[in-house]
Amino acid sequence: MRITFELDSNDLQRFHAAFERARRLAIDADEIDIIDAAKQSLDGLCLDTIPAYVRQRLVHVQRLLLMFEDEEWVLPLPERGEALAALAYFGDPEDLIPDHLEVIGLLDDAVMLELLARRMRHVLDAYEQFCRFRAALVQVPGDAEGRIARSRALSERRAELVAAMQARRRRSTRRALQSPG
Repeated sequence: MRITFELDSNDLQRFHAAFERARRLAIDADEIDIIDAAKQSLDGLCLDTIPAYVRQRLVHVQRLLLMFEDEEWVLPLPERGEALAALAYFGDPEDLIPDHLEVIGLLDDAVMLELLARRMRHVLDAYEQFCRFRAALVQVPGDAEGRIARSRALSERRAELVAAMQARRRRSTRRALQSPG
């Protein structure tokens, strides 16, 4: 069965306000604590019992966690702050709908994750491109010159992707400011 619903501007405003609360919490909290809370929330889920609409969006949490733990990918501000806010929201069991409520407790998390994935698509895409690039690089163990060349290539690719990511964010911000209403 497929059930769809539309979020009107008031609905979106509620989610935006909830995200802003999570952003404020993330500013005051330690990054490691936020990441650990998101991991614990993720680990505490029984994938067999949670609704599929939530399960399909958990990949966004997993990708955000991978980005933060990847020492070769340093997520710049303000994207880092947005990703932390997303993890803070997910890690909070008492968000818009308390997570312990069976069936619907994770509905708000699924909606928020979908909204954030759309909002942060440029970040998630850039990280995915970086991972593909890194996987394609040949690494010769024990070869110092090869390690330096690999490191240089990763650094250059990361810089290109970050520049493109920031340009997309600027264009998106300009479009938002120019759109009526």
